[in-house]
Amino acid sequence: MSIVANYELTEQEKQHLEKIMKRVHEKTKEGILNGKGPFYAEIYDKDGNFVLGTSNSVMEDNCCVKHAEMNAVMAACANYKNFDLSSYDLSLYVNAEPCIMCLGGIMWSGIKNVYFGVPSGDVERITGFDEGFKPHWFEEFKNRGIKVAGNILLEEGSEVLDYYVKSGRHVYKPER
Repeated sequence: MSIVANYELTEQEKQHLEKIMKRVHEKTKEGILNGKGPFYAEIYDKDGNFVLGTSNSVMEDNCCVKHAEMNAVMAACANYKNFDLSSYDLSLYVNAEPCIMCLGGIMWSGIKNVYFGVPSGDVERITGFDEGFKPHWFEEFKNRGIKVAGNILLEEGSEVLDYYVKSGRHVYKPER
């Protein structure tokens, strides 16, 4: 499956996104090996410099909102000492498409660009985690000036999620 986006990507940009996503997938697996959840996010500044990276820590912290993306947003706010990150022109890279909760946090944070690996349908198929109801979010983000691109190194990302599940680690989800 090829990269999908809410704007026109150049070949050079696609190569850049794949380079960073390769690192994100590697760091996701490293986190899993160190007891973290199966999701990992990184933030980069407007010049493409790494700012920070965070893993999912829901079970570790006993807090359902401690998704990798939310941890990254909170860490960026602390790093910049500002609740509004819009003036920093930041990009968020995450190994899987953000869930409904994370999309809200990203939108309200002021992050300008969102890049992900594995789309929600595949995340749900592989892990069983409910990504939530997210109609037309690519367009909604575009309308708010947020660029989105996904399915970046999809196969590699899917393999990491599959590794997590096959390792017997718990996939959290509320009982319904």
